[in-house]
Amino acid sequence: MTYTLDQDLDMALALADKVDALTLARYHSNNLQVETKPDMTPVSDADRGAEELILAELAALRPGDSVLGEEFGVHGSSARRWVIDPIDGTKNFVRKVPVWATLIALTVDEEPVLGVVSAPALGRRWFAGRGLGAWATEPGLAEPRRLHVSKVAELADASLSYASLGGWKELGRRERLLELFDRVWRTRAYGDFFSYMLLAEGALDAAFEPELELYDMAALVPIVREAGGRFSSIEGVDGLAGGNALASNGQLHEAILPYLRAN
Repeated sequence: MTYTLDQDLDMALALADKVDALTLARYHSNNLQVETKPDMTPVSDADRGAEELILAELAALRPGDSVLGEEFGVHGSSARRWVIDPIDGTKNFVRKVPVWATLIALTVDEEPVLGVVSAPALGRRWFAGRGLGAWATEPGLAEPRRLHVSKVAELADASLSYASLGGWKELGRRERLLELFDRVWRTRAYGDFFSYMLLAEGALDAAFEPELELYDMAALVPIVREAGGRFSSIEGVDGLAGGNALASNGQLHEAILPYLRAN
């Protein structure tokens, strides 16, 4: 069966509603179970439960599609692939910091065409489909609002989010990053999905991270692009292939790249 992007987006938003109910209940529980994965990152029963729910729903609603999830890997081989991070920001989740989200993306021939980022503890959600615009819902709004990146064109006026300095030190690029910080108006480390959503809203002008997985990025790309921004690796290659990311309002991209890429 062939689905339109509108239909896929409606399905993804309905799926996010179901996942939000599960994750929010576990977030507020007193018996959350947390383990350490081989890569030394935490995983909770909420992460696994959320991904299991998504897998079951997709098997019923999009049985011909493949799925890549953070916790349970790849299912199927279709060129239409759903890419899932059940809880982006698990460290926040387990420490009761409300900045975490479920990321749901659809890629077609490895190109992200749809993204949903749902952060129920914040009461906020962002979503986009290629050619459909980028949108956000939040408390107090009767209808979704359309997102647009900022028009800031000078580094001296820019507000940036950089993840953490430790990752940049491991790449040997922290000193160059500090040079960039000296040239801009403001820097913060908002972290995970949130930096990129603030970029799409125009509240930030660029966000970048030194190490990311496909499931960390796939849902972000359509939202950033549909809001008018650019998403590339820190070497300047557009798309998801770099294992890291620079997202910007587009106007600042080329000015920032020299501080992030290898010399």
